[in-house]
Amino acid sequence: MRNDKLLNYLHLHFIVFIWGFTAVLGALITLEAIPLVWFRMLLATLIVFVFLKFRKEKLKFSLKTLSGFALAGIIIALHWLTFFGAIKASNVSVTLAVLSTGAFFASILEPLLYGRKIILYEVLFGLIVVVGLYIIFDVETSYTLGIVLALISAFLSALFSVINGKFVIKHKASAISFYELMFGVLGISIYLVFSGGFTAEFFAISAHDWLYLILLASVCTAYAFIASIHVMKWISPYTVMLTINMEPVYGIVLALIVLGDSENMSPQFYYGALIILLTVVANGIIKITQERKRRRLLNT
Repeated sequence: MRNDKLLNYLHLHFIVFIWGFTAVLGALITLEAIPLVWFRMLLATLIVFVFLKFRKEKLKFSLKTLSGFALAGIIIALHWLTFFGAIKASNVSVTLAVLSTGAFFASILEPLLYGRKIILYEVLFGLIVVVGLYIIFDVETSYTLGIVLALISAFLSALFSVINGKFVIKHKASAISFYELMFGVLGISIYLVFSGGFTAEFFAISAHDWLYLILLASVCTAYAFIASIHVMKWISPYTVMLTINMEPVYGIVLALIVLGDSENMSPQFYYGALIILLTVVANGIIKITQERKRRRLLNT
């Protein structure tokens, strides 16, 4: 039993490592954010659909439920558009450091959407994160657009997670993912149709980019999503949450190795990024500690 748990914990770190590599792939792919996200979501939708058919899972839902999936799909599409847009406007390190603020956007959104009380230490941590962001803004003024896009992306990611939290209680995550990916593709497609974006140039993709797109859609999207559901059968959500906080660390290190000089930042940037990352990790540790105390009280 202990070995099974250890293997699944290592598997989880591998999944988070893959998510960290997503940003690097975004920098390597020469496409702009809109075609990049459109092809990623389209390919991932097809892969998840094949998986669902193989597993013979239910795909019929009420119109009300599908409407909720559609809203979440548009939000995740916008999240990825701003995420890859931020990478193109700045670099991987800046984008991932700022994206770490998503946990604190979630701490603001959860009380609003779930009706729970605002937690004071989360507010304090949020202020500390603002200090970290100020340091990054102050020294990396040439990346202002990328930082703003990454902040929007972090907010959309938190909003998506909070909304999805309600869906996962009632429905299988794989089916939810299929519809959200499909509606995301549909939303971008409607925009491209009305804006005249579907041109010959849109579909003119190099073999180099196709290779990275397939890797992004299959391994970094479809596989990582399905595998993350699998490991949660053995690992608590709190451990998962804490481990996911390592994504920016893995991503920044990978970016430095793969992309080289374009990712070298000033010392002040790393001070600001470290403040944000440590605060996010501290938030996760406090939550895990509180949950363990709550469980002990319930068991006594």
